[in-house]
Amino acid sequence: MSETKILIADDDQFVREAVHKILEIFGHEVTAVSDGQEVIDAVDNTFSTIILDINMPGMDGFQTLEKLNELGYDIPVIFLTGAGSMDYAVQAINLGAYDFLTKPINDLEIFSIKIKRAIEKRMYVLMSKAFEENLQIEVERKTEDIRNKNILLDNYSHQLEETTLNMITTLQVALEEKDLYTAGHTKRVTNYSQMIGRALNLPDEDLQTLARACQIHDIGKLVIDVSCIQKPGPLTSEEWSNVKRHPEIGFAIVSPLKFLKKEAEIIKYHHERMDGTGYPESRSGKDLDILTKILIVADSYDAMTSKRSYKINKSMDEAINELIRCSGSQFDPEIVKHFIHVLKDPSERT
Repeated sequence: MSETKILIADDDQFVREAVHKILEIFGHEVTAVSDGQEVIDAVDNTFSTIILDINMPGMDGFQTLEKLNELGYDIPVIFLTGAGSMDYAVQAINLGAYDFLTKPINDLEIFSIKIKRAIEKRMYVLMSKAFEENLQIEVERKTEDIRNKNILLDNYSHQLEETTLNMITTLQVALEEKDLYTAGHTKRVTNYSQMIGRALNLPDEDLQTLARACQIHDIGKLVIDVSCIQKPGPLTSEEWSNVKRHPEIGFAIVSPLKFLKKEAEIIKYHHERMDGTGYPESRSGKDLDILTKILIVADSYDAMTSKRSYKINKSMDEAINELIRCSGSQFDPEIVKHFIHVLKDPSERT
C-alpha cells in the first residue's frame, strides 16, 4: 500500500482521470470521485490530502469544504480551478483551503511540490495531535500520581496525628491513674461533653474537636507539681497559683501541633467563667466559644461528683443544683439546661 492516500473530486471525467494517473505516477494511492457528496461519503482520517474542483453539480467545492471542516479531520484541501476563476480560489483559501491549482495541469514540478507540501502539512497536523494526546495522557497520569501521593500523604498525616493524640492522651491518663481520686476523670469528662454536644445538635466535626480537647485538657499537669491537690484541706495561695498554671502550660504543649489548633484554645480557657473571674485570662462568656463552655460545665460537674481527698463528693442532684446556682456566673445557662436534661433522662445519654 502507498504511504499516502489522496482523495480527488472533479465532475470532469477527463480531468479526474488525468490527475489520478499523475498522482499514481508520483507514488500515491488515489481515490477519485465526481462530486462533493461522494467526497463526504469516502473521506476518513487516513487521507493525507484532498483535491477539490470548485464547480461541481449538487454540492460544489465551497460547500464540500464547509462539510469537511465540520468533520474535523484537518486534512489539507487543494482547490482545482479553471484559469478564469482565480477569485474563487482565493475565496476558498480564505475559507480554510490549504492551496489551489489551476487546470489544466501543465507544470508537473509545481504540482508535485504543492502535493508534497500538503502531505507534509498533514503529517505535521497528525504529529501535533499525537503530541497533544500524549501530553494529555501524561498530564492525566501525572495528575493521578499526584492525587495518589496526596492520598498517601493525607493518610500518613492522619495516622501521625492520631498517634500523636493517642500518645498525649496516654500520658494524661497515666497521670490520672497515679491518683485514686482522679482516675477516670478524662473519660468521664469526654462522655459528659459528648452528651451535651449531641443534645445541642453540634456537627460531627465539632464533636470530634470537643472529644479531642477533653482527652488532653489537663495535659499541662504533666509538667507541674500537682501533688498538693491530694492533700486534705485547702491549698495555700502558692499551691493554688501553681495549679492554675496548667491550662496555659497545656496550651503551650499542644499549640505547636497545628492539627490541634482549636483544641489548644479550648484547653487554655477551660477554667474561665461566664462572669470573667476565671483563669488564666479572666475571659467573659462572650469571649468563649461553645465548645469551651461545654468543657467548663462537664469538667466542673465531674469535679463535683468525684471523690477528692479534700472534699466530699456531691450526688448528681446536689451537683445539678450547683450548676443551676452558678448558671450565668460560672456556667453558660443554655448548656447547663441541656446537660441537666440528658442527666435526668438516661435515654438521652447515647
